[in-house]
Amino acid sequence: MSDHPRGSFFGRRVGKPLREQRRARFEAAIGRLKVDLSRPAPSDLRELFDAPVISVWLEIGFGGGEHLMHEARRLDDTGFIGVEPFVNSLAKTVVDVDEAGLGNVRLYDDDAVPLLDWLPEASLDGIYQLYPDPWPKRRHWKRRFVSQSNIDRFARVLKPGACYRFASDIDTYVEWTLAHFARRPDFGWTAERAADWREPWQPWSGTRYEDKAFREGRRGHYLEFRRR
Repeated sequence: MSDHPRGSFFGRRVGKPLREQRRARFEAAIGRLKVDLSRPAPSDLRELFDAPVISVWLEIGFGGGEHLMHEARRLDDTGFIGVEPFVNSLAKTVVDVDEAGLGNVRLYDDDAVPLLDWLPEASLDGIYQLYPDPWPKRRHWKRRFVSQSNIDRFARVLKPGACYRFASDIDTYVEWTLAHFARRPDFGWTAERAADWREPWQPWSGTRYEDKAFREGRRGHYLEFRRR
């Protein structure tokens, strides 16, 4: 079970209504791209994708889809599962994936916890969580997605040697994440020097949330933990 009752998100989040043309494109493509949890997960996740892939990564909370799209275009032999419950962000990415004809992307439009529980054991080559909602007030910290129960989920679905990558501009969330992973004998922090957590993994496309943080005078931190 999650440390809080509804995982990482609290209900479907909706912004401005979608324009009619975008809505039509979205509705036509989402059925093909959405991961269907009502069906048993394939024992080999590579079977989820239309394109032949040799590895599979998960991105939790892909926001505007900048990083997801960049990686899917750059690594056409890697499958990417993106999770995003915010309808407008999801719709934008669905349309972008459809227009680009990417066969190595699948999407999920709700809380990441049920998806993680659906995935087979040791099925992922990596997980990204980039600039997640920091829940900055102390009384809300229990809502942060990084928790011991969710790290249990990461440990179950990641292959030995696979990694979880986390980026944030909020110091308390970075410290929170380091403290939670420090308790885990099944993960090791890969940083060997300060640049390993001060600079993003390369090549790096950035995200709109990172750009916002930089504009507001905050810097990002980039943590990588490898599954032992």
